Parts: sequence; structure tokens; C-alpha cells
Amino acid sequence: MRIEVLRKSRGLDGRAIAVALAWLLLALGPLHALPAVADEAAPAAAPAAAAAPAAAPAAPAPTEPFLVTNDKISSGDTAWMLTSTALVLMMTIPGLALFYGGMVRKKNVLATLMQSFAITCLVTMLWWLVGYSLAFTPGSTPYLGGWAHSLLNTVSYLKEAGKTSVSHIATTIPETVFAMFQLTFAIITPALICGSFAERMKFSAMMWFMAIWLLVVYCPIAHMVWEPSGWLAAKGVLDFAGGTVVHINAGIAGLATALMLGKRQGLGRESMAPHNLTLTVIGASLLWVGWFGFNAGSAVASDGRAGMAMTATQIATAAAALAWMFTEWAAKGKPSVLGIASGAVAGLVAITPASGFVGPSASVIIGVAAGVLCFVASTSLKKVLGYDDSLDAFGVHCVGGIVGALLTGALVSREISGVDGSVATQLWGVGTTLIYGFVASLIILKVIDLTIGLRVTSDEEREGLDIAMHGERIE
Repeated sequence: MRIEVLRKSRGLDGRAIAVALAWLLLALGPLHALPAVADEAAPAAAPAAAAAPAAAPAAPAPTEPFLVTNDKISSGDTAWMLTSTALVLMMTIPGLALFYGGMVRKKNVLATLMQSFAITCLVTMLWWLVGYSLAFTPGSTPYLGGWAHSLLNTVSYLKEAGKTSVSHIATTIPETVFAMFQLTFAIITPALICGSFAERMKFSAMMWFMAIWLLVVYCPIAHMVWEPSGWLAAKGVLDFAGGTVVHINAGIAGLATALMLGKRQGLGRESMAPHNLTLTVIGASLLWVGWFGFNAGSAVASDGRAGMAMTATQIATAAAALAWMFTEWAAKGKPSVLGIASGAVAGLVAITPASGFVGPSASVIIGVAAGVLCFVASTSLKKVLGYDDSLDAFGVHCVGGIVGALLTGALVSREISGVDGSVATQLWGVGTTLIYGFVASLIILKVIDLTIGLRVTSDEEREGLDIAMHGERIE
């Protein structure tokens, strides 16, 4: 996972639905109930008559959360992770909210901002309720965690006993900090999906979709990739900070929603120009700054690996922004503000899975590849295939995530990461996320469409979602 590889259209037919349901039943199979949080002495207990320390066997690495005394907590690591958690939260509110809000038309700005804000609140409550447990509890199945951390009831701080619980994935920081850091990833992932269906989805449908999607899609993928006992983690799939779990996952779900909802009214006939690119640039800038918490924070320590991840992130982002800008300049005759901002985000996306595994020179290659390929996906590919990915969530996040995940396998440095990479192994992570995420998202969307409906009416879409959904407008 993050510290080491082991921390590391309505046209659905009955057969496709049956296959998809089989996937879901497999993932949601028998769940493991983790025993009460173990004391730190348990995993390392030694017989009373143990031999001299030099002869004693090494204690096995912990495989589930456990209690430690407070002096085992690193104040430096904890301070960095508290900072990183705040930085990643800033990526959604206000970063992503402003980035998306500036790209829609004036009549939909408030509704777009509302989506990011409401998702932040909704996911927080679901993460407390059961999300963290399903994603990060070791389970009896490698596809999904157990229920032991529901309500965060075993995430402990015991002042009088002088102890606190830590995750087996991050043993030098309180589990409370680790759980909140992971929450910020769970928040931004569904929020990214909103870019694909901007300006045409009912707010109630959006809330239902995001709630179900988080538990049915995000939590299983996070468990498979980031929980050491997860299926993809055991295969050796590398994803330092979320190329598959966050970006491919959100991007392919965005494509599913774009296909299910259809195109915006007037697309190709009316102007769909961004209302306020100033907001978009501010949002992109906040995303860039916050991404240091996203990537460098995924070292889960204040150490040299965090520093290398920050370096790779900065260089790849700049390379991608310039690559997009020059490609657009050559293709269209002028470099656009929206283009360079989108290129920067593409670079951030692509370097995410590789950031703790590659050096500066490899990050340039990843950034340039992402800038060029995401530009093509967001312009030419979208036109050829005819889907309406409103704000290019699929073109930037899914395509950029795939580029980054595959190049991670090709460019990983053993000196930096301590592991070997394989493009073939990375394909397991990419393919699983694409297939499972797309099919499961389509099923969720279809169920919602058959019950409460997905799309606003024609009159509401023409009026704008600000008034139609929220009774407010920008004057």
C-alpha cells in the first residue's frame, strides 16, 4: 500500500446483470468480525524463559490494529499526518468545489459547489458508521473487510491507561489520525465523479448514488489494494496514494453516469463555456497544494520517502501542465488557461500511484505522458465516442490513473520503494477496478433510475440546477 507494497445505457441485458451481481455477492460475502483491539504486548509476547535478546526470533509484523503505550507514538509522524489530513480535505472543500464550480454555467454554480460540500458530510457519517471498517479491517475474504470497526468503536484513546490504538498499516501514529486521513480519500473519490454528470443529475439521486457507491465500490477496492491481506495487494499491485482506488475508480464510475444520464440539452448547439475560469484556477491551485498531503502524506511518516513523494509530485505536475499546454497550442493555435490547469490535474493524477516508488526523472516521463494522453482523451476521444463527460472526470482521472498505474510498474525504483514492479501485475489492478467499478456503478444507477429517477426534467435543466434543486441563484 503506502509505506511498503504490503502496507501497501440502460442497455444492460440479464446476463450482464447476473455476472455483476455475482461479483457483488463475492465481494460482500462472509465478513470477518475482528476481535477486540489487542494490546501491544500480544503480537510480540515472548516466553518468560526466553533466551538472550540476540537469540530471540523477530516478532511477527502485526496483522490487525492493536494498542500501544503513548510513548510509542511518533510526534513528528503524527504532526505531519494531521497536516496531511487537513491538506487532503482542502482538496475537496474548497479545491475541487471551486475547480468544478468555475467550469459550469452560471445557473449551475451553486449546485456544483453543493455537491462537493454535501458529499463531504455524507461520506464522513458513512465512514464513521461502517466505511472505515469495511475498507481497513482484516476480513475473512480478501475482497472486503469486517465489521469490527463499525462506529469506530475500537479506535481508542485511553488517557488514564496511557494507551492508544494504532493501525497495523501505520504503527507510529494514532489510529484516529489514520482513520481520518483515509476518510479524506474516501471523500474526494465520489466527489470527483460529479464532473462527469455536471448540470443534469437530481440532487436526491446524487446523494443516494454516492452513499451506495462508497460502500459497494470504493470500500471493496480500497480493501483489495491497500489492506495488506487484500486480493490485489497480495498480487503485488502497487498504488502508493490512489491511482486505482481513487482516480480510475472515480473516473470509470463517471463514465457510467455520463452514459446513463445522456448528454446535456443543447450540447453542440449552445455555448457550454465555463462561467468563471478564475474559480477554476484557484481550485486547481488548491488541488496542487493539497496533493502534497495526498501523496507525501501517503508515506504515513515524516521521512525521506515523504520528501521523495513530494518531489516527484511537484515535478510531474509541472511537466504534465506544460505537455498539455504545448499539445493544445500545437493543435488549436492557442494555449488556454483551462488547458494548463487541466494538465496540472492530469499530472497530479498520474503521479499519485507512483509517487512513493519513483525518482525525479521518472516523474517527468509520467507527467509528460499524462499531459498528452489526457488532452487527447478529453478532446478527440470524447468527440469520437460521443459521450458527454461534462468536466472531463473520465478523460483526466480515469485515463490519467491508468497512465500512472501502468508506468508505475515500468518505472518503479527498487532503491526507493524496496519492491519490484511489473506492468502485467499493474494490469490486474487496472482491469479489476475498471470492470468492477463500471458494472457495479451501472447497476446502482439503474436501480436509482427505476425508483426515484436520475435526471432532472427538461424544464429544470433549462432553468438551471441552482434554482430547480436549491432555490437559490448567483446574482
